[in-house]
Amino acid sequence: MSERTVVRQVVVGMRQGLHARPADMLAREARKWQSRIELVAGSQRADGKSILEVLTLAAEAGTYVVIEATGPDADEAIDAIGGLFERNFDED
Repeated sequence: MSERTVVRQVVVGMRQGLHARPADMLAREARKWQSRIELVAGSQRADGKSILEVLTLAAEAGTYVVIEATGPDADEAIDAIGGLFERNFDED
């Protein structure tokens, strides 16, 4: 049985980019799910469950980020993490 991968593209909307506080929120949300969560920005790929790896993306405002979730709860995970980006990690 192959695991399903769900992909969604989002844009970093916060003026300060994907800095420490939203990276922490993202990693905490990602760790709630069984699925493997990866973020891709340009040629960089990061484990969404690791704050440090998320920060290494250095995703500035306007950066397109692809979220990939692979596993049994991939749809729910993608919706939850995509939602963080959609509401700018509650920074507004």
